[in-house]
Amino acid sequence: MITITTSSTTKELKGILELQKQNLKQDLTPQQIKEQGFVTVSHSLDDLEKMHLHEPNIIAKDGDVVAAYVLGMTVQSKNDIPRLVEMYESFDHIIYREKPVSDYSYIVVGQVCVGKDYRGKGLFDQCYDAYKDYFKGKYDFAITEIASINLRSMHAHKRIGFEVIHTYTDNTDVEWNVVVWNWKL
Repeated sequence: MITITTSSTTKELKGILELQKQNLKQDLTPQQIKEQGFVTVSHSLDDLEKMHLHEPNIIAKDGDVVAAYVLGMTVQSKNDIPRLVEMYESFDHIIYREKPVSDYSYIVVGQVCVGKDYRGKGLFDQCYDAYKDYFKGKYDFAITEIASINLRSMHAHKRIGFEVIHTYTDNTDVEWNVVVWNWKL
């Protein structure tokens, strides 16, 4: 039986890392990337523990196995994980509904992943529904960045209500879409 809950133990954070490792772009074939999607960033246990001090993550568990997750990162995470500084600072320059993103109260989806054996069973939507229910009282919206080539992720995010508010190309020529799921509309 699969349960949707918030992460609360080191064992669960390690389960997130195990699932993340199985879906890193650098370890997948071009066909897997095209058909199944991927995650880009490899976190450390220390990263997840620092993020978890501010907000938990939403996870789907099949017994003791983490089957899916949606990471929650706050503005405080910017100071804990140096590689996030550039993304958070870019929010000062992205205008959403006539204000810089940084003027809103938001939570960043640090990453979302559904295990290969659990895809097509509604876990993506269920985890995001739980994410919204958990965070909508504190934050105006969820925001994240998705590589344009990650078509499976782009389609899934748009399907549940995310909208593209900005697109840019990074210094490695990867095009990224900044997407927002506004919970106040």
